[in-house]
Amino acid sequence: MIIMGDFVVKKRIQEMPPWERPREKLLAKGAAALSDRELIAVLLGKGTSKIDVMTLADNLLKVFDENSTIPDLKDLCRIDGVGTARGTLILAAFEFSRRRIHSENVRIGLPTDVYPLIRHMADRRREHLLSISLNGANEVIAVRTVSIGLVNRALVHPREVFADPIMDRASAIVVAHNHPSGNLTPSQDDLAVTLQLKKAGQVLGIRLLDHIIFDNRTYYSLMEKGQL
Repeated sequence: MIIMGDFVVKKRIQEMPPWERPREKLLAKGAAALSDRELIAVLLGKGTSKIDVMTLADNLLKVFDENSTIPDLKDLCRIDGVGTARGTLILAAFEFSRRRIHSENVRIGLPTDVYPLIRHMADRRREHLLSISLNGANEVIAVRTVSIGLVNRALVHPREVFADPIMDRASAIVVAHNHPSGNLTPSQDDLAVTLQLKKAGQVLGIRLLDHIIFDNRTYYSLMEKGQL
């Protein structure tokens, strides 16, 4: 196992034990047990003569993480190993997922409602700051990656966090970020960013409901702890 970028890159799929391969893992444990890269690998089916399917999935996932919106077909086709057929398959899968989430009107009442929407980001090896836009009924409009890297006041500006929620006509937001270290205790920078965003939201008329710090096992809610 080696570290490459934001992900732990494992062996080529041919070298993995059958029970660790994404398709077999899905059959045995269900789709919810798969990481993002494993789900993309299942969608792709196979790699190319030059690129293993898991490496290709990593490359695609990096593009998705770095964009607040779904890349268009031209952007996807710039990735080595992704042609029109694979690009359209991926875009169709994302659009179908988007429609399902919207039609089910996911409502946020407690941090436990947020965690299933963000848990899949816990395997990133750098901090990813996420923003969840909510309408007046606290229903999810969109979940986006705002920034990648350390979450602090020098790097996270309110205009970046609130730009998309303003376009969404959101009434409230929840922000969240992963702690790759596994220590979910908020740092002084985490607390300072939360206060900064809360004040900015009050000016804009968009409430900050919570700031959640999470890993792949559990979460820490500043709202629950009375720190918001």
